[in-house]
Order: sequence, then structure tokens, then C-alpha cells
Amino acid sequence: MERPAVTQSQVLDALKKVMDPELGKDLVTLNMIRNIRIDGGKVRFSLVLTTPACPLKKELEEGARKAVEALPGVEEVTVDVSSEVPKAKRVPQKEPIEGVKNTIAVASGKGGVGKSTVSVNLALSLAKTGAKVGLLDTDLYGPSVPMMMGVHKEVHTTEDKKLIPVESHEVKLMSVGFMLDEETPLIWRGPLVMQLVQQFLKGVAWGELDYLVIDLPPGTGDAQLTLVQTIPLTGSVVVTTPQDVALIDARRAIRMFKEVNVPILGIVENMSCFVCLHCGEKTEIFSHGGGEKTAERYGVELLGTIPIDPSIREGGDKGIPVVEGLPDSPQAKAFMEIAKKVAGKISVISLAGQASQ
Repeated sequence: MERPAVTQSQVLDALKKVMDPELGKDLVTLNMIRNIRIDGGKVRFSLVLTTPACPLKKELEEGARKAVEALPGVEEVTVDVSSEVPKAKRVPQKEPIEGVKNTIAVASGKGGVGKSTVSVNLALSLAKTGAKVGLLDTDLYGPSVPMMMGVHKEVHTTEDKKLIPVESHEVKLMSVGFMLDEETPLIWRGPLVMQLVQQFLKGVAWGELDYLVIDLPPGTGDAQLTLVQTIPLTGSVVVTTPQDVALIDARRAIRMFKEVNVPILGIVENMSCFVCLHCGEKTEIFSHGGGEKTAERYGVELLGTIPIDPSIREGGDKGIPVVEGLPDSPQAKAFMEIAKKVAGKISVISLAGQASQ
């Protein structure tokens, strides 16, 4: 008996039943299904995800495959999986950074909570998924990105006077630390600082980036507020530690972002506990559960918790962050999971913005 012929319309109808739970729509409506080819009973199509860091990649691929395999006449299904990061919605009165699809601010209400550590490992985690990533260090008085990324190079300029980013671990970098030696302080008043920040935002030849991670200065003063109001941010990540004094300052950072209408992607609780290297016992040095309670209070997600671990500090000191140096460690996997959640939330925000335009 001859098998019934499969049509493109049937394939699309089948794939319309496969939903992306994060985005709340089916794969066809989201324009994730492309290049359908049918050769007798063999069906091949492309599944284009909204981020290479998609945490549901396997589930979506398997769901799409099974939906098409269930059609009468289908003998074989091939799914070609790729990704295409959507561009964030334009923000009125904020000029987008040329070539940059999405910007992620990493902030903390106070210093000393590991904000730069999170920024560096978040950027590296996104890059490891295959995304094109940049990392901008706007902590001008305490630039630590050059040391943590293990690179100390002079910054050059293009013919049109744009700064050329330094590259390390497949991430493009810009920091005032590349312009000063390690013992020279930056002694500038506010207006000069803001001029340099504007140069970093508008005068860097980033090329094409899926994500630009921006390490903000600690605190919520005038400089931070001006930065947040100037930068066309897709979303923000707030870093805290569990103790009360850090959480109070983290709440100020959350309120700052809400006041300027910047979406809060979530909270990262750093130094959540110490795990003994010998017996495995956990010690909650800085209290417990503060990040989760803050997330619940403000209706945002706790993206993840990072333990106190010597390897994280050692990696930063040596210029080989833990995500790069110990990729299979629990600490690196925690950063990778945070990156997947951040990328997923940005996809939701970006696609919602495109739909409203």
C-alpha cells in the first residue's frame, strides 16, 4: 500500500502544536521553523532558537521531531538546530549601541559582594553557548575585569577614532584598566567620568554582539543612576550576599531599576554558603535565604546561588575564571545555569518588544 504524501502545510500544522513554555507561543508563530524540505517520506527542517543558551533546547527539538514523526507517511525526520538572538526593543530617547542586540547591566547596592566575578563568569558562560559576547567594565575607580580575564593590553583605535576592544577567552572587553597601570588611581570628577563612560558606550567598535554585559559601579548614587538612564538596557541582574546589610542595599538597586523602567532579570546570591573541601559540610557564613526572600518580596526571580569557594577567587586572581578553568565544577555549572536563565528571559523581553512595535 502506497504511503500518503506529506505536505508542508501538514508539517506546519503539526509544529503549531509544539509550544515554547518560556515564550508562551508555538514554534511556528515564533518563526522558529524554517527551510522545510520534503523528499517522499523524509522531512527536514530548521529549528531556530532565540538564544544558543536556550535551557529547553533538547525538549523543543524532541517535541518538534515527535510532532512531525506522528504524521501519516513520514518515515524520517531531521531537525537542524541553530539560534538567532532577537534584538531588544528600541527605547525612546536612548540611542542603541551600534551592533549590539542586547545589553545586560550587572549591579549591586554595595561593593564587596562579587559583582565583577558574576559579570565575568556570566559573560563567559554566554560565550560558551556560542553567543557573541562583550563585557564592558564601567567600574572606573576599581576596574578588575582586566585582571580577572587575564589580559593587560594597550587599547588601539580605528581610523574613525573608535576604541578597539581587547579580546580574552572569546569575549570582547573594554575597561579603563587597559588605559592605566595597576597602581595608578583614576582621580577624576563626575563630568570627566561620565565623558569616559559615554566614550565606552558610543565610541567602541564592538562589532556584532548578541549580548553586552555591563559591569556597573557598586552602589545607587548619581553616577549609577545616570548610567542606567543613558544606557539602553535590555535587563538587569542584581548581585547580593545573604547578610542583611547587603540585602538592604540590593533592594535599593532593585528599586532604582524599577524607577527607570529597566526589566529586572533576577537576583544572584553570591557567597551563599561555604562547603568544606574535606567533609562537604555546608556553613552559612553570611546567613541563609536572604536572596530568596528579597526575590519573593519584589516579585523577581532568584537566578541562582553561588557558594564561597577558593577556586572562584583563584580563577579571578589568575585571569582564568572558574567557568573557563574548571568548566565541570559545581560552581561553573551554577554560573552556566544562571546564564541560560538570563538568556531565556531576554528572549521573552525582546520578542515581546518586537510584537508591540
